Amino acid sequence: MADSMNKTDLVAAIAADSGQSQASVSGVLDSLFSVLAKQVNAGTKVTIPGWLAVERTHRAAREGRNPATGETIQIAAGYGVKVTAGSKLKAAAK
Repeated sequence: MADSMNKTDLVAAIAADSGQSQASVSGVLDSLFSVLAKQVNAGTKVTIPGWLAVERTHRAAREGRNPATGETIQIAAGYGVKVTAGSKLKAAAK
């Protein structure tokens, strides 16, 4: 098995495993990512029990440093995304 899997590989694997067409699997994945992005943007935590949880996190404003010049800069507050593996995913990694 390869060391990484891109979306095309994932779609092909799901289609082969489920017996669905690659087009329908690709459409479902696109919809999944679209809904996930909208919900995370709205601040909603999305949980698939046993597999994963995705939520938006807030990062406070902070002071940073320009690595090229060493100059101190202010980094604005913003948001990040936290993805947490569930128990089934953790068990699969063992």
